[in-house]
Amino acid sequence: MRIVVCAKEVLDPDAVNNYALVGKLEIGADGKTLTQAAIPRLMNAYDEQAIEAALRLRDAGVTCTIAVVSVGRNATDILRHAAALGADEVACVAADASALDAHGTACLLAAYVRQSGGADLVLCGRQASDDDQGVVPPLIGERLGMPVVTIARTVELVQSSDGRAVRVTRVTPDGDEVVEARCPAVITISNELGAPRYPTAARRMAARRVQPKAVSADELAVLPEDLQPRVKLARQFVPQVQGKCEILSGSTPAEVADRLMARLRAESVI
Repeated sequence: MRIVVCAKEVLDPDAVNNYALVGKLEIGADGKTLTQAAIPRLMNAYDEQAIEAALRLRDAGVTCTIAVVSVGRNATDILRHAAALGADEVACVAADASALDAHGTACLLAAYVRQSGGADLVLCGRQASDDDQGVVPPLIGERLGMPVVTIARTVELVQSSDGRAVRVTRVTPDGDEVVEARCPAVITISNELGAPRYPTAARRMAARRVQPKAVSADELAVLPEDLQPRVKLARQFVPQVQGKCEILSGSTPAEVADRLMARLRAESVI
């Protein structure tokens, strides 16, 4: 069985939030990119959980090859991290990720899956922490002609009457939902899967010597016109958030609680 996991390099969201909290997050003169060069880049956390989902299938006894692919020119660090976690193959599709929209990214990833021998499962994070769109996985499924199951808590392989299938527990606002889909399929993994494992020191040392396979758009037979963005970023800005805090006082906790309830009723909160 072949499992392909799609991973994205993003700015560390905790560092971005810290800059924003102290009022030092700044957009450059182009109105589209951040000026802070010191913010570290790492693997999107949801994608790391997608790798964990693949590793759990292996732990459950599934004989499989796990390949991790990323789009970008400087994804070596996150791909070595994927190798340290247990990926058998790591590859980078060389492209300017900042010039691609979701359609272009999905086009390259789907082409890689086809060119590298196909996949029984394509696992992705539910969304990326930088744009929070979650559009790429369904577009991959559309291009590959695979069913798409989103926001998975657990992923299991089962045998159905017409062959191998995947059973997915989905996280929904109304509770968990269990669905089955025939393989091959695209699955997006949610954070409810649980914390991913941490690579051992030995694996991290070995992964330093890993050189991800570099693949170009030309090698994937992707034409330049296929990568033309349909959605373009026009402007990015840091919103001004104004907070207001009012302290309710009283001689006893019960009196403070009564005043709080009265205020909430006055504001039609309750």
